[in-house]
Amino acid sequence: MAVPATAVEKAQVGEHAYVTNQNSNDVSVIDTATNTVTATVPVGTNPHGVAVNPTGTRAYVANFNSNSVSVIDTAINAVVATVLVGNNPRGVAVNPTGTRVYVTNQNSDSVSVIDTAINAVVATVLVGFNPLAVAVDPTGTRAYVTNVSSNSVSVIDTATNAVVATVPVGTNPTAVAVNPNGTRAYVANQNSNDVSVIDTATDAVVATVPVGPFPVGVAVNPTGTRAYVTNFNSSTVSVIDTATNAVVATVPVGNQPVGVAVNFTGTRVYVVNQNSNNVSVIDTATNAVIGAAVPVGMAPFGVAIGRIVKGTSTTTVAAAPNPAKAGQSVTLTAHVTCTMGTPTGTVEFFDGTISLGTATLSGGTATLTVRNLAPGDHQITATYSGDAYCSGSTSPSITLTIKPRPRHRPRTENHTRNGSHTRHTSHTAVRVKVS
Repeated sequence: MAVPATAVEKAQVGEHAYVTNQNSNDVSVIDTATNTVTATVPVGTNPHGVAVNPTGTRAYVANFNSNSVSVIDTAINAVVATVLVGNNPRGVAVNPTGTRVYVTNQNSDSVSVIDTAINAVVATVLVGFNPLAVAVDPTGTRAYVTNVSSNSVSVIDTATNAVVATVPVGTNPTAVAVNPNGTRAYVANQNSNDVSVIDTATDAVVATVPVGPFPVGVAVNPTGTRAYVTNFNSSTVSVIDTATNAVVATVPVGNQPVGVAVNFTGTRVYVVNQNSNNVSVIDTATNAVIGAAVPVGMAPFGVAIGRIVKGTSTTTVAAAPNPAKAGQSVTLTAHVTCTMGTPTGTVEFFDGTISLGTATLSGGTATLTVRNLAPGDHQITATYSGDAYCSGSTSPSITLTIKPRPRHRPRTENHTRNGSHTRHTSHTAVRVKVS
C-alpha cells in the first residue's frame, strides 16, 4: 500500500514599492531590499494613485486619463484585468481583507467600489466636489475621502456604501492617511499649508499642524507615532510627532515630492519626486535620505508598499506499489497544497540524498516513475521548489521496500521410492507386435 508523508514549510516575506509614472504610463517596481527597480509594468494613461492588497498579490492603479483601474499580478508583474470606473480616477485604497477597492473619481464627484473577486464595480458613492484621495481604516468599516474643491472629508460607511459624515478641514485637501488603530485620520491641505487631524470617533478636527508649503502627500508609520508629509513647493518632508501634533524634523528630498509611503517595519520612508523622476529613501532613525535616489519613470506620482507574503505549502509523497519487486516500475506521487491557492512549479524526488528525477506540478500533483531500484529499503522524499505565491517544502521520508527476484530451482528427474530404495523411472516407448 502507498504510504504518504507530510511536511509544512513556513511562509516567506518580502517588500516592494510600486511607483506610478504619469508621463511614461507605467509602474516601476522597486525591490526595497536593494532599492533598485526590478520591473516596469505598462498600465493605462496617466496613472496616479496605487494601492496593494494585504497579501501583496495584486496592485491596483488608477489611470487618470483612461478612466480605469489596472490590476497588476505582482507575481508576474503584468496587468491581468482592467476595470472601468468614473471620470478621471485619482486615488485608490484597498480594505484590510482585500475584498474591496475604493477609487476616487475626480470629475465624477464619486467613489467607485470594486469587488476584487470579479474585478467589477459593485457600487458608486457620491461624495464632495473633486475627490482626490481615499484611505480605509484598519477595521475596513470606514473610508475617508478628501474633496479638494469642497474643503472637506467624506466618511463612507463601507457596509452600506453611504456617506455618514462630512468633516470640514483645511483648504484644498489632497491626501489622507489613517493611523494603525483607526483613531486618527491625517489630511494634507495643499493651500493652507497644514495637516488636519481628525478624531474618527467624533468625526471632528482636533488639531491642525502647520507644515511646509503646498503639502500633497501623507503617510503614517506602523506604530502610529509619526506622520510624514510631502511639501511639493519646498521639496521637503515634514515629520510630525503624533503625540504632540508638532513637526519634529524637516527632511530635504528631491524636486517636487508627491507620493509617500512607509515600509512595514517603519524603518524607511519612500518619497516620490515628480520633477526629479526618482524616489528618495529616508532612514526614519536619522530622518535623513540614505543612498542615491532610485531612478523611475517620467513624472512619478504615487507610491505604495506591498508585502509579498508567500503561503505555506504542504507536501506529501507516496509510492505504489509498495512493496515492489526488483525491476518492477514504481510510481512516486507528490501532492502539494498551499494556503495561497493551487501551487505551481516542480517537485524533485530523492532516494536518500540521491536525486531520482524532477516532475512538474499539475493541479498540485506531480508523478515520477522509477525502476531498477536495488533490493532493500529506500528512504523516499519529495521536495517542492516553491513559486511566487507559495514557499517550498520537503516531505518527511517514506520507506519504499524492493524485494529481490526469486531464485529459479534446477529441473530434476521424476523418481519414486520403494521401501528404502529409490527407483528411477523413465518413459520409454514400447513397440508391441501383433500376430
